[in-house]
Amino acid sequence: MMVGKDTIVSMNYQVATSDGEQVDQSVEGQPLVYLHGHGQIIPGLEGALAGKSAGAHVEAELTPDVAYGAYDPELDLRVGKDAFPKDVQPKLEPGFRFMAEHPGKPGENLLFTVNRLEEDDVLVSGNHPLAGKTLHFKIEILEVRKASSEELAHGHAHGAGGHHHH
Repeated sequence: MMVGKDTIVSMNYQVATSDGEQVDQSVEGQPLVYLHGHGQIIPGLEGALAGKSAGAHVEAELTPDVAYGAYDPELDLRVGKDAFPKDVQPKLEPGFRFMAEHPGKPGENLLFTVNRLEEDDVLVSGNHPLAGKTLHFKIEILEVRKASSEELAHGHAHGAGGHHHH
């Protein structure tokens, strides 16, 4: 069976930036399993895997436009510490993540990450850490199968053979 919409794909992967910095990989014996064609992985990777079958080894170079998008400097903000709720302020340290409204798109929420603290200010970014980067993927497709009706209804892959209890 080939990778296509409504298939469950199991794969091992490694991803590095164009500088050669390894940024992610699957854990030995724990492949990534996802429902293809439903936006569960970045668009460029879905495109690179479409039409492939189990046993295929795929190498793909993905530019920012089909990966995590361009880096947007307008999403790097300096926010006064007092703008955060009192119970959150002690948690503000690099790496802390929170949802907040997009600064230029009212009503749209975005995940922000605290980058650093400077006196009474918190420097945050709404950019994905890999935004603006070209990524190199090395993938081994382990299994491709048709998604069960239950998986399609739930919108995600279940365990081996499509069985899973919520």
